[in-house]
Amino acid sequence: MIAYGPVPSRRLGRSLGINNIPPKSCTYACTYCQVGHTRDMSAYRREFYDPKWLVDQVSERVTEVDRAGEKIDYLSFVPDGEPTLDIHLGKEIAALRRLDLPIAVITNGSLVTRPDVRKELATADWVSLKVDSVDERTWRQLDRPHRSLDLQSILDGMMAFRAEFCGILVTETMLVAGVNDTEEHAEATADFLERLKPDTAYVSVPTRPPTRKDVRAASGAAVVRYHERMASRLDRVECLIGYEGNQFAAVGDPISNLLSITAVHPMRHEAVADLLERADAPWSLVEELVAEGRLLVVESSGHTYYLRRPRAS
Repeated sequence: MIAYGPVPSRRLGRSLGINNIPPKSCTYACTYCQVGHTRDMSAYRREFYDPKWLVDQVSERVTEVDRAGEKIDYLSFVPDGEPTLDIHLGKEIAALRRLDLPIAVITNGSLVTRPDVRKELATADWVSLKVDSVDERTWRQLDRPHRSLDLQSILDGMMAFRAEFCGILVTETMLVAGVNDTEEHAEATADFLERLKPDTAYVSVPTRPPTRKDVRAASGAAVVRYHERMASRLDRVECLIGYEGNQFAAVGDPISNLLSITAVHPMRHEAVADLLERADAPWSLVEELVAEGRLLVVESSGHTYYLRRPRAS
C-alpha cells in the first residue's frame, strides 16, 4: 500500500504515511530494523513507482480520510526502505503541495552527500536524519551501510543540509546495548549535534523485534546519559521509547501524566515530587510504578531520575 493511515505519531501528530520504496531497498541494513532484512542494498537512486500514480494514490487516500471526518497533520514519506533512493522524490513533494498539507521525510541521511538529494529534501517542511553514531567503526557495526558510503562525508552532508534547509530539522539516535550506549559515544554524538543544531534531537531504543536476534535495547541509564549530554547542548531533546500517550498533560490522572512525561523526558526526583504535589497525589504512586516495573529509577551525575520503561512489542 502506497498511502496508509493516518496513524498517531508523537513527532507528527496524525501522520498519513507514504510508502515510496518497496520492501526493502535501502542504503543500510541496520541491526535493529523492524522492517526486516535489506533485500536490495543499494546507494543508487532510481525509479520505483511512476510519480503521477503515487501522487494519485496519496490524493485518493486524503480524500477518503477527509470524507470520514478524520484529521491529517502531515503527509509523511516513511517507507519500507530509504526514501531518498527514489529519484522522483522532489517531483512527488512538489506535486503533493496541491493537497495543502505539510510534508515530512524520515531518512537515514546517507545520501545527503549529494546536492540533488539535499535540494529535494529542502522542499519538505519537516525532515528527520538518523545519527546513531559519529564513530566510523560503531556506525558500520550498527547501521551496516552500503560499502560505498563514508560516515564523515555523510556528517558533512548533514551540516551542509542544515545550512540550506529552512524547515524543521530533527535527528534520531537509536541506542543499542553494548554498541553505542557508552559515555564516550554520548559525548561525541552530543558534540556533533551541538554543531548541527537540530530543532529537536530524539533518543530512542529498539521496541519492536529487530532484524538481529542478539540486539538489545540500551539501559535506562544509557538513555538518561544521552538525554543529559544532549540537553546540556541543545534546546530540545526528547525520548522515543515506545509509549503513545497523552504527553505533557497538565491536568488529569497523575499516573498517566507521570508515565507520559517520563516516556519523553527523564524526570529528576524533585520534579516528580513537584508534579505529585501539584496533583495532590502521594509518593506511593511512584513506588507502586517502580514495583510494577513500569517506571525505572536511574542514578546519573549525582541525581536520581525516573524514566518510563521502554515498552517491548
